[in-house]
This record gives sequence, C-alpha cells and structure tokens, in this order.
Amino acid sequence: MKLTLTTLAAISLAGTAPFQAMAQTTVQSCNRTVAFDAPPQAAISNDVNLTEMMLVLGLADRMVGYTGISGWKTLDEEMRAGVEELPELSAKYPSKEVLIGADADFFFAGWNYGMTVGGEVTPDTLEPFGIQVYELTESCIHVGEKSPASMDDMYNDLRNLGAIFDVSDRAEGLIANYQADLTAFLAAQPALETAPRVFVYDSGEDVPFTAGRYAMPNALIEAAGGTNIMNDFEKSWATVGWEAVVERNPEVIMIVNYGEVTADQKRAFMMNNPAFADIDAVRNDRFVVLEYVEATPGPRNIEAVKTLAAAFRGE
Repeated sequence: MKLTLTTLAAISLAGTAPFQAMAQTTVQSCNRTVAFDAPPQAAISNDVNLTEMMLVLGLADRMVGYTGISGWKTLDEEMRAGVEELPELSAKYPSKEVLIGADADFFFAGWNYGMTVGGEVTPDTLEPFGIQVYELTESCIHVGEKSPASMDDMYNDLRNLGAIFDVSDRAEGLIANYQADLTAFLAAQPALETAPRVFVYDSGEDVPFTAGRYAMPNALIEAAGGTNIMNDFEKSWATVGWEAVVERNPEVIMIVNYGEVTADQKRAFMMNNPAFADIDAVRNDRFVVLEYVEATPGPRNIEAVKTLAAAFRGE
C-alpha cells in the first residue's frame, strides 16, 4: 500500500493539469443519477477510507477539507502526510453548517459514513446550497436494494470518482493494478481444503457489532477464501447476539481495530470469557487484525485480502 500511495502521489504531481471544462458527466450514486457540469473544486470527504480514495486519485488539490476521522480513529503516518495541507472540519459527522461554511461544492460520504437516513446532512438537504453528493457504494443498502458486498463496490467508487473529477484514466489504471496484484497474489497461495468460518468482531461486549452480507468484510473474507459466518445476515454493519456466534463456531476471528478499545483488549475479552471457550477460533487462538481503514471500502482492501488469505492458511 505504501508503494501504491507513493506512486499515486507521484502521478498526481506529474499529471495534475489546470482545471479544464468537461462535458456533463453523470454517475449513479445509490438510487440517484447525479450530473456534474464540471469537476468539483472544493470537495470534502468523510471518514478515513473515503478520504484515502480521494488521495490515491490525486485529488487533494480539489479538496477544502475532510471530516469524521479523529473522533473515532487516528491517521497513520502515511495518511497524515497525505492530508497535511487540509483541515479536519469536524471530528465526527459534519453538520450542514460546517459543509456550507467551507464553501464546499462536493461531499463524498456514505450512509452511516457521514450521513444518516433522515438526518440533517443528505443529498437533498445539501443540494440547495450547491453541494453535490456522491454516496459510498457499500452504504447504498441503507436507501435501496443492493447486491452483497464485493470488491467491485470499491472499484465502482474509484471509477465514479474518476469520472466526476475527470481523472478516469488514473482511476482505471489504479483499478487494473489492484486487480492484477490481487489475482497474482491469490494464484500463488496454496489451496484451502475448505473455506474457514470467519467472524468479524468490530466492537461491543454485551452484543457484538459485526459485518453482515452487505458490509465490506464479507467481500474481503470471500476474496481471501473464507466464509463470513454472518453472510446470511441481511444487514451491512449491525449487532447480533453472542449466541449466534457461538452456535456458528468460527474458526477465525477477524478483529477490526479502531477506537478506544484496542485489538488486544478485544482478543482478551474473547479469550477470557468462559462462554466462548468452545469456539474453535478461541481454542486455537486464531485471530487476525485489520485496521478500520483496511476493513472498510478503500484502497487498502487489497492488502486486507492478502492479510486474511495468509491468516486463513496459517495454523
């Protein structure tokens, strides 16, 4: 991933051209068709994974800030360098006033990634202020029907952002490299006798917050050769009962690392709880950790699949 970001930064510096008018571009954003008469010049992205998509496309110079990172997560060194010229306008979800006050003309967010259904910040509430919205594909299940999460969700977002900002060649190049890299890596991996059963542990002790069939980890696990034990759960990110986790007996537990509770603390909670003692993953101490930015849709999904594939084939 470091190579990818560095490479893209170089591409960005070398390939950035002065703003040029383009013909109207339309993209599908969840259940809306959105038309752009010109590339946005004052964009804001919400959350760390969406912001990283903007950065790998070399769009930092089209942005006036970002939101929704420091309230829950931390920027790693690589991301911090990428956004060092940009202000964080809100530590958590932005208000409508924050976006308007920044003179934004574009907001890249998702449902439960900066916007909530029925909340004050939505495509409809921002439109009167000249702020167009592109919604994260993974999140579209909150406003309509959608196929289960797949790697194509992330590629679709890169492709649509490329069209919106008139950098389609850059987006297509990225996607082709990601796909070729992943295909070559997986082809070199030993075959699995069976797909390991995997539970995604995001957070929570009374009830676990996990990934259903519409959340990105479902796609990452499948791409790596495993099976999400909640792949029949008709949700994206949501809570389930611990009873269902115990009953489905995961062989591997994927921890999503972010927030105040560390990955080590999450692992210790499961290892030390007698109720989980008979779970295969606990008995065999098989945990794998993904950072939040790896587990949610974004460029680091490629490395996430590699991490999972290696863990699934380990003892």
